[in-house]
Amino acid sequence: MTHTNAALTPRHRLIVARLVVEEDWPVSEVAARFQVSWPTVKRWADRYRAGQSM
Repeated sequence: MTHTNAALTPRHRLIVARLVVEEDWPVSEVAARFQVSWPTVKRWADRYRAGQSM
């Protein structure tokens, strides 16, 4: 579920998570490219690894 101020849609969060988990991109690089904080990218990647919804 997305809140009204969400920076990225669930689809884009999935792309971000896959870049970190499956493509081995550095969290900091993905964060910079998508203009979100690195803790947010890390949280999304952790959720993806755990099989949770984005």
